[in-house]
Amino acid sequence: MSSLRVILALSRLSRLPTVWSNCLAGWWLGGGGNAEQLPFLFGGLTCLYLGATFLNDAFDAEHDLQHRRTRPIPAGAVTQHTVWRWGLAGLAGGALLLLGPGRVTGALGLTLAFLIILYNAVHRLVTFSPVLKGLCRFCVCVLGASAGEHGVGGGALWCGLVLGVYMTGVGWFARWEETPRQVRWWPTALLAAPVFLALLMNVGRYREPAMLLSALLVLWGLRALRQTFWALERNVGRTVNGLVSGIVFVDWLATCPVPAVWDAGNHAPRGLSFAFIGLFLGTLLLQKVAPEK
Repeated sequence: MSSLRVILALSRLSRLPTVWSNCLAGWWLGGGGNAEQLPFLFGGLTCLYLGATFLNDAFDAEHDLQHRRTRPIPAGAVTQHTVWRWGLAGLAGGALLLLGPGRVTGALGLTLAFLIILYNAVHRLVTFSPVLKGLCRFCVCVLGASAGEHGVGGGALWCGLVLGVYMTGVGWFARWEETPRQVRWWPTALLAAPVFLALLMNVGRYREPAMLLSALLVLWGLRALRQTFWALERNVGRTVNGLVSGIVFVDWLATCPVPAVWDAGNHAPRGLSFAFIGLFLGTLLLQKVAPEK
């Protein structure tokens, strides 16, 4: 394996745009503004994400040796010690960058780094590990809000919560990728959490855009689930990829007209929607050109 292929395999770049999407939604729900803090915010979260993906392979080296011998470490393309160093360096660099926007953001960055280590250490040992994955995404959204002009408020917390619930559902399907016969229906209820919150919070003239984006999320989710529940040959991996792409729709839905946000004059600009569309397309493109396996 070439050095570039090793880095691409370890970094799982196809999911990075969804982290940026979580951060962007959180920042906007936190009031936007403070544009000078965005490089620290996005740079820090990028480092934390890359550190997390590298540590995932470092922790899973023994499992991969038995079940996924094409991964870089069991394939002999890179040593486990090197991947450990890269992963920990990513977490350290990300935590330092997130000190830039302030103490709250820095503290949340350290919390996220701890959750990343905890998840990677136990995700093959405990059944509730998808909840930890959801907590990581919740933390990303709240972390983004902490750098906004108004900081962490109710909107960011609620939207971060449903993002975490959605990601927990995705995590359960990801857990079943290697054992597709164990797939169950119940995690699909978790995937519906963003739609329920959007329809609850958006009333009157705000309901129409919420319903439109909710419909997009539902249709995309059904398209992804079809690969597992309605295909001739079950492919849980494709379902996971589709649901991961749907994270951008969850974030977009969170920033659509919500009375508590818009009545304060914080109207989401059209450019924000274009940003989410770009991140969604970027996720799909990277899933084609830089697949995880």
